Amino acid sequence: MSMEQECKRLSQETMLESLTRNLQLTDMLPVYYSNTTGPHSHGIYCALVPSDRVDEVLSTLTWDLSHGGGVPGSAVYHDDGDERIEYLRFGDDDGIEPLVIDRVFHGMREDYKEISEEFRLFHRLYHDRKTDRYLKFDDDGSETVVAVVEDDRVLIRVKEIRQFLAIRDMHLSIQFDCREHSNHTLKELELDEGGQERRDGLAAWGLFYGDLHGIGEHCAFSRLLGKRLVEPLPKSKSGLWGFEEKADKKYVEFIIGLDEYGDEETYTSNPGALANFFGANPEAPNYLTPVHFRKQVLDKYFQQPSKYTVEDSMLWCGSLWSMQIDNHHEDKVCAWLGDLGRDLPFQEQLHWRSFNIHPQGGVSETYFRRQILAQFANSERPEHLFVNRYAQLQRDCSEHLGWQILLPLDAGDAYFIKSVRIPASDEQRDFDELVLGLTKLLIDSLNEKELNKLIPEADGPNLKGSISRLEAALQASNEEGYESQIAFLRKLQNLRSSSSAHRKGTNYRKIANDFGVDDQSLSAVFAGILGQALGFVEFLTTTVREGCLRRC
Repeated sequence: MSMEQECKRLSQETMLESLTRNLQLTDMLPVYYSNTTGPHSHGIYCALVPSDRVDEVLSTLTWDLSHGGGVPGSAVYHDDGDERIEYLRFGDDDGIEPLVIDRVFHGMREDYKEISEEFRLFHRLYHDRKTDRYLKFDDDGSETVVAVVEDDRVLIRVKEIRQFLAIRDMHLSIQFDCREHSNHTLKELELDEGGQERRDGLAAWGLFYGDLHGIGEHCAFSRLLGKRLVEPLPKSKSGLWGFEEKADKKYVEFIIGLDEYGDEETYTSNPGALANFFGANPEAPNYLTPVHFRKQVLDKYFQQPSKYTVEDSMLWCGSLWSMQIDNHHEDKVCAWLGDLGRDLPFQEQLHWRSFNIHPQGGVSETYFRRQILAQFANSERPEHLFVNRYAQLQRDCSEHLGWQILLPLDAGDAYFIKSVRIPASDEQRDFDELVLGLTKLLIDSLNEKELNKLIPEADGPNLKGSISRLEAALQASNEEGYESQIAFLRKLQNLRSSSSAHRKGTNYRKIANDFGVDDQSLSAVFAGILGQALGFVEFLTTTVREGCLRRC
């Protein structure tokens, strides 16, 4: 490295630019940083300072909060000979608080950094312990990474910092102490010892040069010392109820029909602008105007079962929002115009609008009877029936057997039952995943331990696999009509093994032909498979209720 490059490195221009740059609300800001590798030692630590102390804080380069500070302590005061002891939540009475706390355990346990509990609770952050990331959930269910904790740094998003500062009437002081070392002396570098201090707006710093005079392996050094303050947002932008300005909800227009020329007719989904049965907005479409969508509109929700749940006539996003839907059609989904505006966040309305199609036909009979006639109506959709019967089988097993013939799903597999559906498209991937899911639910979940108790001891050692054990148990119980059910399970197992679990080849073609894959769409094929799966679950339910499964 040339002398010119070495001087530039010691000038720390790049570091200073980074520390004093204009911050965007979406920036991830280092509020803690420690790097002592190579010829430098960089340290950043933060402090929350009262807004009325900004000028005082910037009048000196000395840090206002050091590592290890900001923890509970006490102070002793003497007034006219009287001693008074006070508990101090942050160890001092100067109003300065930590945002990142050093947790030190003196070698008894591993040290770590912890983000202020108040900050975490203020934003209702979820701590993903596997990744050490903190997530914030918006009203529509979307996730934002707000903070990241790593071994040598802590990053927090600027927006959430400034919102917190707004409510606390505080500024964030980013304190920095950055040193660069050189194997050359100041004389060789043609640099003068000493330095100068500077203040620019909400930043104050000093750059100093010095010689180590033989102490350590390096000769000269530079030190960039100072602090940069981050100001709060207005309280109206804090996001806290009562302080924030309530933005008017936005509404999407949806296709509700075609005019006489074949042009699309659209109308707002704002419930307050729609007609109802009580005389409101008589010139507008009714709240209960059906809006039609391609069936793929639900794929987004099926693909994220940890966040969304699609049930018979209902769509849920955790406990944040829900909407009644007509999902009783082969090729579409319907919803009421007013429900789309009332129940869906704006971003979700945009998602649904992208799948909006011209209306053709009406809502399903099931949905009409439930919604308009207020009558009880069972769904006739095989996916709804399967989920319902699967749950009923578990209840019947508890009542009549005292054990489950199909083991309850582990937490990591619970999404399989939530994902049961007839696919909206003929994508091979969707078909394979659904076949895999059915296999998990019907075959991998068979309770081999309890089934073994129903099988004669002489037969047990010769049996391989859960299907063979179920077959032997049913045979030993003299159950009738089980042969076709066992044949279905074997075909399903073979289909899974030749498609989802392995590369496809001639074996897959042979097995797929058993289900008519070449003669029908994959959606139709899976509908047939699901129908057989429903028949198997109903067969087990009848068997359990009739007490046919007897101990040997």
